[in-house]
Formats: sequence, C-alpha cells, structure tokens
Amino acid sequence: MKLYITILIFLSVSQVLSSRAFLRRHTQRYSIPPPKVAVSRAEVNTRYFTQRLDHFDPSNTNVWSQRYYVNAEFFNATENEVIFLMIGGEGEASVEWMTGGAWIETATRYGAPLIQLEHRFYGASHPFEDLSVENLRFLSSRQALEDTATFINGMNQGYNFTKDAKWIVFGGSYSGSLAAWLRQKFPHLVQGAMSASGPLFAQLDFPEYLQVVAKDLASYSQECVDTVKTAFIRLEELVDNPGELNITSLFNLCDDIEEVNTEADISTLFEAVSDVFAYVAQYNKNNGRPISVDDLCDILVNETYGDELQRLVEVNKLFYGSSCVDYRYQNVVDGMLDVTITVSGNMRQWYYQTCTEYGWYQSTSQEQVFGNKTHVEYYTNICKDVYGTDFNSSYISGQIGETNTHYGGYDVDVRNVVFVHGSFDPWSPMGLTNTTNPDSPVIFIEGTAHCSNMYPSSENDLPQLNTAREEVDRLIGVWLGVETSGVSSHFTTSIINILLLITSSLIISKF
Repeated sequence: MKLYITILIFLSVSQVLSSRAFLRRHTQRYSIPPPKVAVSRAEVNTRYFTQRLDHFDPSNTNVWSQRYYVNAEFFNATENEVIFLMIGGEGEASVEWMTGGAWIETATRYGAPLIQLEHRFYGASHPFEDLSVENLRFLSSRQALEDTATFINGMNQGYNFTKDAKWIVFGGSYSGSLAAWLRQKFPHLVQGAMSASGPLFAQLDFPEYLQVVAKDLASYSQECVDTVKTAFIRLEELVDNPGELNITSLFNLCDDIEEVNTEADISTLFEAVSDVFAYVAQYNKNNGRPISVDDLCDILVNETYGDELQRLVEVNKLFYGSSCVDYRYQNVVDGMLDVTITVSGNMRQWYYQTCTEYGWYQSTSQEQVFGNKTHVEYYTNICKDVYGTDFNSSYISGQIGETNTHYGGYDVDVRNVVFVHGSFDPWSPMGLTNTTNPDSPVIFIEGTAHCSNMYPSSENDLPQLNTAREEVDRLIGVWLGVETSGVSSHFTTSIINILLLITSSLIISKF
C-alpha cells in the first residue's frame, strides 16, 4: 500500500473542482479500486446489522446500522460449512467485489457464501450524522475488529450455522491488516485469513514508499529514474528561483505560483507531481489499469518530448488530463474540515486514523528521486490544522507506539494467516515480507503491485501471480481440513518465493 494518501472542497467553482481532483488523487491510493466485472445485483443482497457504538464502554448503549452484502450463489452446505468474509477498509464497500475477484473461484471450490462487511464511518455505515472530531473518537481499528467479531457471532446465530462452521476472512491494504489482526485477536471465531498488501508496522515517517516507487521505475530502465530525478531537481530550482519558464502554465496549476507559494503550498505541489508516480506504481497493471509504469517511462525516456522537465510535464498531462492541479495547502485543509457525510467520501475519516493510529506519511525525508520538498511535518501539520492542536507530532508518535504494542507490528503472533505482497507495491516495506513462522507463510510475488492477487485472473497475468493465487487457495483448503498440508506450508518465505518462480511453468490445478 502507499500510506497514502488523501483529501476535499472550496470557495469558487474552480476551487471546488480542483480540490475534488486533489481528493480523488489521494482517495485512489488508499482504498482498493474494485474489480472490473459485470455485476448482477440480483445475486447480491444488501442488509444491515445492528452494531454497538462503543464496544469498550458497557454503559454506552447506543447502536447504529452497519451495511453488509451477501452473495449465497456458491453456498454448498453439504460439502463444508464455510463462510468467506471480506472485511471492509477505508472506503465504501463495493458490490463489484461480491461478483468478481479471485475469491469467487475459491468460493466456488469450497462451497462458501460471500459476505462483505463495511467498515464503520465509511460508505453507508455511519453511527452519526456528521464527521465531527467528537464523533470520530469512535473510529479506530480496535472498534472495527470488535464490530467484525460481533458480526460473526450474530451471523452464526442468525443463520443457524453449526458449531463447526468455519469463517475465512479476506482483506487487502488496510483491511488486509484487519484480516490478520482479527485472526490474531479472535482465533476462536476465525479459522484463517488472507492478508493482501496489509501494512502491519505503524511508522510516522514513511520515506520507503517513494523509494519503492523509484525501484519500480528502475525496473524499466535506469534512464527513466535519472530523468525523473533531473526533472525534479529542475522543478525545485524553478520554484526557488523563478525564471523565464512559467511553472503555472507548464503544469496547469489552478493558481499562479508566483502569487500563491507558501512553503506548505510548495509541498502540496511536489506531492501532487510525485503522486502521479505513486498511484501508477501502486496499482501497476492491476485488473487492466489504464496507465502503467511502462507508460510513464515510455514518455520519460523519449527525447522528442523535450528536456527532462518537459517530459515530466507530459507525464503530468497524461495523468491529470485537462484538469488543473490544485496545490494550495489551505484548500486541502478546508476540504478536510467539511464534516458532511457522503457515501463515497473517505479522506477526513482515513486521515483521522493516520493521525490517531498509524502515521505512514510518505515524505521525501531521505535522498531519492522526487526532490526534498515534502517533509513529514507537512502531514502532521494537516492533523493539527484539521482536527485540532492536540493532534501534534508528539501525540501521533505516541499513538503509533500504542498501535505497534497492541498488534505487535512486524512481530505479529498469529497462525493460519497468509501474507501476500508484490515487489512493485510501495506499501510492502510496512508489511510482513519474510517470516520464520511456518503456520503463517508469506508469499512475495515479483513484478506485481498492491493487492494484485485479489483481482480475477486474466491471460495477461504473470505466471508467478497465478501460482500465488493457487497457493492461497491450497492454504485455505488446509485450514478447512480438506487439503493435506504438504510441504510448502512449512517452508520459509525465501523457499516459497523460489517455488513460486520455479513452479510457475508447471501445470497446476485451477481454482
């Protein structure tokens, strides 16, 4: 995942449109784009579960309605009483996941109904009528895990599942973290978990994110990386010492940078330009994404576009199209101050979680190719300016420490969890990419991006991606007691990775 990443609205019509573009850019990097599938809503039922507001205060009797989806098309109770649950993350639950994705093939094999539970404070699952800081106190991963455990208990009773019913949970990105943590905290309720691209270690400053993005560019060619680095150096020079080149015109900025250029504005500008690379790399070639790292580098190494800066401009145009780029910091803050609830809105909520639990701010604090204008203080200042002065860097660091203490960070103690990561995924440094725990193996897939294994298979998939999906499927069978454990579940991560590459050309059974 990129921690990433984020935000919302404004005064004039042009400011409103530009801020929404800024919001979309960041929102896309946080919540996983749904698979591109034809959705038959007749197969998917929308329901609501009565949930407690505060699971940790017995005196608080307030309740609210949590949305969930059900697709029982594949249910076959005569084979195994197994239920697949996709845990909602930092965005609206998606009907597309109920009829698409790799878990569909697995559900067909094991006769499992599919359920997707939306995360509190996202989509249509809101305990309150606004997103005030007072109300957001009840938004946390710990409350969400309690929601999920309560939901499983409720479903077991409401649907009269037997005591032998086995729940397998799925999650990607933040919800991948939740899937692993749910199995850790409630092993009596959850038989096993598939955690795709889940960050487990909370960290204030996360410069490793953009470092992985740079490595992704290098997989195309070193020339591509060198071009980006040179272009950002040139852009920094022009920002510090405006010359005859007009940055406002070149990058189609919504406001004249010669008139609006506070330090925070400049940080926002550089984040906007680097976001092009961050978003494309994070979801590179996932489920037919329209722009890939190869597309960016094809432009960056093509001298017919001009010098390095001009090529960076062309990449910017490819990503943003005709929309102007909003780089005003105050617009970011003003947008996130809006407490209005919308079904698709998520940045005020998600950024609150980064300020109170995780950090994960993708700064340019260490030497790399995207300049040095976006410091971690830029992100922590957003916390203070949006949620209040109490949300300072000291507070955030303390909350991050509590998160790692509570869940264990990289040292998470759990079994029957498979952790899946891709080498192109900028979130992978915060996840478990190697392990000595044979009961919770890691699958690290060379050449794939964020949550790639969750998407439906296609003829363009790398062989090692297909092999990874097969191994996840096999492990689920082991947890359900219908497959023999074999040897691969007892291998270390490095051996599993080797097997994924070696066996990719072999004929293996499909889901």
